[in-house]
Amino acid sequence: MRRGFRIRKALRRLGFYLFAVVPLVAVCSFPLYWSINTSLKTHNEIILWPPTWFPRKIYFENYISVFSAHHFERNLLNSAIVAGVTTAAALALGVLCAYALARLRFPGRMALMVLILMMSMFPRISILIPLFLMMRGLHWLNTYQGLIVPYISFSLPLAIWIMTSFFRGIPSELEEAALVDGATPLQAMVRVVLPLAAPGLVTAGLLVFIAAWNEFLFALNFTFDDTTRTVPVAIALFSRQFEIPWGELNAATVIVTVPLVLLVLIFQRRIIAGLTAGAVKG
Repeated sequence: MRRGFRIRKALRRLGFYLFAVVPLVAVCSFPLYWSINTSLKTHNEIILWPPTWFPRKIYFENYISVFSAHHFERNLLNSAIVAGVTTAAALALGVLCAYALARLRFPGRMALMVLILMMSMFPRISILIPLFLMMRGLHWLNTYQGLIVPYISFSLPLAIWIMTSFFRGIPSELEEAALVDGATPLQAMVRVVLPLAAPGLVTAGLLVFIAAWNEFLFALNFTFDDTTRTVPVAIALFSRQFEIPWGELNAATVIVTVPLVLLVLIFQRRIIAGLTAGAVKG
């Protein structure tokens, strides 16, 4: 009887994966697959109808052309610098704000949390012109800081919200024990709380990094050449007057997307833990 129960349980699990998980994964991964498929084709094969599901002959020239015909290595470096500095600054400031919101009790704390959440929903296009004028007045157009500072301001609310929920799930008795042992409040936070909050930090850091890496609107309007231009804008400018190089566009898309996918897969457990922090009590 127990064996029959195990068989039925295994069949139910198999059916769930076959009819729910596999189709969902296929639908979500299809755009990435099609980009990889297109990037490995010649232009003549790309425009064929009906399209081919696999390249007839592997064609790596699109990847070579991305770097030889464009300054894409510079664009990658720009995106790495902007996204990396934005992530580091957002986490450094967000940790302090989130820790204060999670541990301190003061009037207006919930109103401040709601205000922080509202800031993350603010439409960027509505402040584009005032922000452009401000950057021009500061002589920050076509500079790294002209992108990093706005990115930090829009990334902080998300980082604070995620880390506040995680800090609330860490028992305050651990910090009290550290204070009794002679640690300062800052030492208790750094040596006791932050190691336990690693999933929240990883989640917030990855989301901030991906948002800064993929940001297009500010990068398009605040940068003018490849010295500071990031990859989303560079890819958008691949198109020529009478031709759209679909192979190069998809090759560049694969180059900038696959590392992000690998990061998410590597840290998926910590991301899930960070996103679900505070979802249940106990």
